[in-house]
Amino acid sequence: MQSNGTSASMDVEAVPSEPKVLPPKPKFDPLKPHEMSDGQVQFRKVSVPQHRYTPLKKAWMDIYTPVYEQMKIDVRMNLKARKVELKTRPDTPDISNLQKCADFVHAFMLGFDVIDAIALLRLDELYVESFEIKDVKTLRGDHLSRAIGRLSGKGGKTKFAIENATKTRIVVADTRIHILGSFANIKVARDSLCSLILGSPAGKVYSKLRAVSARLAERF
Repeated sequence: MQSNGTSASMDVEAVPSEPKVLPPKPKFDPLKPHEMSDGQVQFRKVSVPQHRYTPLKKAWMDIYTPVYEQMKIDVRMNLKARKVELKTRPDTPDISNLQKCADFVHAFMLGFDVIDAIALLRLDELYVESFEIKDVKTLRGDHLSRAIGRLSGKGGKTKFAIENATKTRIVVADTRIHILGSFANIKVARDSLCSLILGSPAGKVYSKLRAVSARLAERF
């Protein structure tokens, strides 16, 4: 009995273990941008307000050149529908370029200069935030006019001071305010504008801005 058991155990130990040979990893070429969407062309349309039609005509080549030549996006103006139409091409290097160009054109329609709005094409972490004065405080008549005046200051002095301190760009269009910048800088600029709307004097807002901008400079 013992001899049978020992021979069986010896037989088990004698079987050699063969190493498993894995097949080589497949190598796939990265997909091209137009292949990610199954070769379908993607579109974006940006409406042109009535008051921005003439500025668009004058600055058309400044908008067309970076969008077509650098971002590789087809762009045209649809005169009948009054919309700027954007379309991807087979040689578009990145699928996100279409949305960047749409944001760039939209920022111009809101009233930003081409030089400022073109930063949306160059940098990733830039946004446009819009709000109305009535979202902060319900004002009517002369009170509303005075609030708009406080936002701009004499000759735009207050607006320029906020822009330079927070590294943002601000457009005050009637009762709507548009801010272009990074997320943290937009928050600082928005807080300053809200303080002015609520009635704070410009001097108090300046002193707060100096303290906040010093902290932002230390952080970076």
